[in-house]
Amino acid sequence: MLDTPIIIVNFKLYSQASGKNAIALAKHLEEAALESGKNVAIAVNSLDFDNVKREVNIPVLLQHVDAVGFGAHTGRINLELAKEHGVDGILINHSERRLKISDIEYLVSKAKELGIKTIVCTNNPRVSGAIAALEPNFIAMEPPELIGGDISVSKARPEAITETIEVVKRVKDVPVLVGAGVKSGEDVRKAIELGAKGVLVASGITKAKNPKEATLDLISGLV
Repeated sequence: MLDTPIIIVNFKLYSQASGKNAIALAKHLEEAALESGKNVAIAVNSLDFDNVKREVNIPVLLQHVDAVGFGAHTGRINLELAKEHGVDGILINHSERRLKISDIEYLVSKAKELGIKTIVCTNNPRVSGAIAALEPNFIAMEPPELIGGDISVSKARPEAITETIEVVKRVKDVPVLVGAGVKSGEDVRKAIELGAKGVLVASGITKAKNPKEATLDLISGLV
């Protein structure tokens, strides 16, 4: 269900993308996906997941899952429970929720057993190459200094995209997504031209006055 090229929108915990607003935003993004015929997926928090999943047919991911099984783990969420709730995939190791390499390895391996797609976030080409050895479904490279900014990675650090793709391919043929500062169709088009298979975005959509139009603009760059 996570076909490329793709735009994945991380709802984070923005008020504009949480609770009832999460459902409304998800519907706008679904409309944009249907009108354009392009691939759009969303990543929501665990409390919103079931409500959002019932309302839309685009892929719905969880923003985080813990590297634990069932047991005495207060406040944790595991992959087995995520599978039961019908998740389409999970984000792992986002810059706002960094994990140990052992936890990343556990989650990627367990997700494969359960048939859950994995998108592992990285912050540079070197880390991306190390993660590629674990063979996740996707690697999403985001330079942390550009996250939430006004200049996209494809404009500010194009060499980071090409280097990441080269390093990853030397290890395993894992599709690379990119993110950080991506806010326009031009940003997306440049990333695709550099070899990325899609983008991971957040505030450019979640904080947009018209999320559907903003998504359609991003989609225009999926060539």
